[in-house]
Amino acid sequence: MPPDSPDTAAETAARLEAGRLFFARPWRFVMSVASPDGLPPPAEVEIAFAGRSNVGKSSLINALTGRKALARTSNTPGRTRELNLFTADAGITIVDMPGYGYARASKRDIAGWTRLSFDYLRGRADLRRVYLLVDSRHGLKPSDSEALDLFDKAAVSYQIVLTKCDQPKAAALAEIVDGTTAAILRRPAAYPGVLLTSAKSGAGIAELRAEIAALA
Repeated sequence: MPPDSPDTAAETAARLEAGRLFFARPWRFVMSVASPDGLPPPAEVEIAFAGRSNVGKSSLINALTGRKALARTSNTPGRTRELNLFTADAGITIVDMPGYGYARASKRDIAGWTRLSFDYLRGRADLRRVYLLVDSRHGLKPSDSEALDLFDKAAVSYQIVLTKCDQPKAAALAEIVDGTTAAILRRPAAYPGVLLTSAKSGAGIAELRAEIAALA
């Protein structure tokens, strides 16, 4: 691929700087809700992070906002059981959704978390986009495909974000990217392009910030 032209390079730099400034604001935790009925009235743009348990949603939110403990992280899958809201009074709210696909949870708990997430997706008019986080070491799992089916049915715009991209070797990562891209190619609600991120190394964080800032 040829290098960016000066104009394209300048536009890219401007987008990245806009994303940096957008997330430089003091982000704060707003509330946790166990039912969509407990959500505040729609008043601004919302984006949500979804994904399998332990995929790194909380770590990614902390990396984006530059806060080490804004979103609680845990090595125990299934820790997030409510919708957690964060804002910086910047015209946008971030929603950390309960993780899915945790086999050791009880069927009752799994059903409850799933119902909460799906009711939120179907009923939130100001939800601009869902970022579906997928572990780059494993690619799409059956539970991820089930989530994609729901997003398509609900006509919720979503984009795939591969997490922990610093861990696979280059060839394995490229294979996961190609497979993921092919899997969403014909899905009607999928936003084109797969983003690569690592909360640990910082890879892709600036680019994701720019994407989110543009939505606001």
